[in-house]
Amino acid sequence: MSHPKLEQAVQKVDEFLAAYPTLCQYDRLRELEKKTGQPKAYLFFAIVSLLTTIVMSIGGSKLFSDILAFVYPAYMSFKAIDSSDATDDTQWLTYWVVFASFSITESVMTFVVSWIPFYYIIKSAFFMWLYHPKFMGAGLVYKQIIK
Repeated sequence: MSHPKLEQAVQKVDEFLAAYPTLCQYDRLRELEKKTGQPKAYLFFAIVSLLTTIVMSIGGSKLFSDILAFVYPAYMSFKAIDSSDATDDTQWLTYWVVFASFSITESVMTFVVSWIPFYYIIKSAFFMWLYHPKFMGAGLVYKQIIK
Protein backbone atom coordinates (compact mmCIF):
# COMPACT_ATOMS: atom_id res chain seq x y z
CA MET A 1 0.00 0.00 0.00
CA SER A 2 1.42 3.40 -0.95
CA HIS A 3 1.03 6.86 0.47
CA PRO A 4 -1.92 8.95 -0.82
CA LYS A 5 0.37 11.87 -1.70
CA LEU A 6 2.55 9.54 -3.76
CA GLU A 7 -0.49 8.21 -5.60
CA GLN A 8 -1.60 11.79 -6.26
CA ALA A 9 1.85 12.70 -7.63
CA VAL A 10 1.88 9.59 -9.84
CA GLN A 11 -1.57 10.56 -11.16
CA LYS A 12 -0.36 14.10 -12.02
CA VAL A 13 2.68 12.72 -13.84
CA ASP A 14 0.44 10.29 -15.74
CA GLU A 15 -1.78 13.21 -16.79
CA PHE A 16 1.28 15.15 -17.95
CA LEU A 17 2.54 12.16 -19.95
CA ALA A 18 -0.88 11.70 -21.53
CA ALA A 19 -1.02 15.40 -22.45
CA TYR A 20 2.23 15.10 -24.45
CA PRO A 21 2.07 11.58 -25.89
CA THR A 22 4.60 12.06 -28.69
CA LEU A 23 7.18 13.92 -26.63
CA CYS A 24 6.94 11.50 -23.69
CA GLN A 25 6.61 8.33 -25.79
CA TYR A 26 3.37 7.52 -23.97
CA ASP A 27 2.60 4.35 -25.96
CA ARG A 28 6.02 2.88 -25.25
CA LEU A 29 5.69 3.73 -21.56
CA ARG A 30 2.29 2.00 -21.51
CA GLU A 31 3.85 -1.14 -23.05
CA LEU A 32 6.65 -1.06 -20.47
CA GLU A 33 4.09 -0.60 -17.71
CA LYS A 34 2.27 -3.75 -18.86
CA LYS A 35 5.52 -5.75 -19.09
CA THR A 36 7.04 -4.63 -15.79
CA GLY A 37 3.99 -3.88 -13.66
CA GLN A 38 5.50 -0.54 -12.63
CA PRO A 39 3.57 2.74 -13.11
CA LYS A 40 4.41 4.87 -16.16
CA ALA A 41 5.47 7.71 -13.86
CA TYR A 42 8.16 5.56 -12.21
CA LEU A 43 9.44 4.41 -15.59
CA PHE A 44 9.47 7.98 -16.89
CA PHE A 45 11.49 9.21 -13.90
CA ALA A 46 13.89 6.27 -14.25
CA ILE A 47 14.49 7.06 -17.94
CA VAL A 48 14.91 10.78 -17.27
CA SER A 49 17.31 10.04 -14.40
CA LEU A 50 19.33 7.67 -16.58
CA LEU A 51 19.56 10.19 -19.43
CA THR A 52 20.54 12.96 -17.02
CA THR A 53 23.25 10.78 -15.51
CA ILE A 54 24.62 9.92 -18.96
CA VAL A 55 24.64 13.56 -20.07
CA MET A 56 26.28 14.72 -16.85
CA SER A 57 28.95 12.00 -17.04
CA ILE A 58 29.74 12.74 -20.69
CA GLY A 59 29.77 16.53 -20.73
CA GLY A 60 29.05 17.75 -17.25
CA SER A 61 27.07 20.81 -16.31
CA LYS A 62 27.94 22.71 -19.49
CA LEU A 63 26.46 20.09 -21.78
CA PHE A 64 23.42 19.73 -19.53
CA SER A 65 22.75 23.49 -19.53
CA ASP A 66 23.30 23.70 -23.30
CA ILE A 67 20.84 20.87 -23.94
CA LEU A 68 18.33 22.47 -21.56
CA ALA A 69 18.64 25.78 -23.39
CA PHE A 70 18.28 24.17 -26.82
CA VAL A 71 15.98 21.11 -26.93
CA TYR A 72 12.64 22.48 -25.66
CA PRO A 73 12.94 25.82 -27.51
CA ALA A 74 13.85 23.96 -30.73
CA TYR A 75 10.84 21.67 -30.35
CA MET A 76 8.53 24.63 -29.71
CA SER A 77 10.04 26.53 -32.64
CA PHE A 78 9.17 23.65 -34.97
CA LYS A 79 5.63 23.65 -33.59
CA ALA A 80 5.44 27.44 -34.07
CA ILE A 81 6.48 27.14 -37.71
CA ASP A 82 3.59 24.75 -38.33
CA SER A 83 1.01 26.90 -36.55
CA SER A 84 -0.86 29.76 -38.19
CA ASP A 85 -0.44 32.08 -35.18
CA ALA A 86 2.30 34.68 -35.70
CA THR A 87 2.60 35.43 -31.97
CA ASP A 88 4.45 32.21 -31.19
CA ASP A 89 6.74 32.76 -34.19
CA THR A 90 7.72 36.14 -32.77
CA GLN A 91 8.26 34.72 -29.28
CA TRP A 92 10.58 31.94 -30.47
CA LEU A 93 12.46 34.15 -32.90
CA THR A 94 13.06 36.57 -30.02
CA TYR A 95 14.28 33.68 -27.87
CA TRP A 96 16.80 32.62 -30.53
CA VAL A 97 18.13 36.19 -30.84
CA VAL A 98 18.67 36.32 -27.07
CA PHE A 99 20.14 32.80 -27.11
CA ALA A 100 22.63 33.74 -29.84
CA SER A 101 23.59 36.98 -28.10
CA PHE A 102 24.16 35.15 -24.82
CA SER A 103 26.15 32.35 -26.52
CA ILE A 104 28.45 34.80 -28.29
CA THR A 105 28.99 36.78 -25.09
CA GLU A 106 29.65 33.59 -23.15
CA SER A 107 32.21 32.31 -25.66
CA VAL A 108 34.07 35.64 -25.69
CA MET A 109 34.11 35.90 -21.91
CA THR A 110 34.98 32.30 -20.99
CA PHE A 111 37.26 33.47 -18.19
CA VAL A 112 34.23 34.83 -16.32
CA VAL A 113 32.62 31.39 -16.20
CA SER A 114 35.26 30.07 -13.82
CA TRP A 115 34.79 33.00 -11.43
CA ILE A 116 31.04 32.64 -10.95
CA PRO A 117 30.03 29.89 -8.51
CA PHE A 118 27.27 27.59 -9.79
CA TYR A 119 27.44 29.31 -13.18
CA TYR A 120 25.79 26.49 -15.14
CA ILE A 121 22.94 26.16 -12.64
CA ILE A 122 22.34 29.91 -12.90
CA LYS A 123 22.57 29.70 -16.70
CA SER A 124 20.05 26.84 -16.79
CA ALA A 125 17.60 28.75 -14.59
CA PHE A 126 18.06 31.87 -16.73
CA PHE A 127 17.28 30.03 -19.96
CA MET A 128 14.25 28.32 -18.43
CA TRP A 129 13.03 31.79 -17.41
CA LEU A 130 13.65 33.03 -20.95
CA TYR A 131 11.44 30.40 -22.58
CA HIS A 132 8.89 29.57 -19.88
CA PRO A 133 5.41 30.49 -21.18
CA LYS A 134 4.45 32.12 -17.88
CA PHE A 135 7.36 34.58 -17.90
CA MET A 136 8.49 34.90 -21.55
CA GLY A 137 11.68 36.52 -20.37
CA ALA A 138 13.22 36.55 -23.84
CA GLY A 139 10.94 39.40 -24.88
CA LEU A 140 11.91 41.41 -21.81
CA VAL A 141 15.65 40.83 -22.30
CA TYR A 142 15.35 41.73 -25.97
CA LYS A 143 13.47 44.97 -25.26
CA GLN A 144 15.54 46.05 -22.26
CA ILE A 145 19.07 44.99 -23.21
CA ILE A 146 19.53 43.97 -26.84
CA LYS A 147 17.30 46.40 -28.72
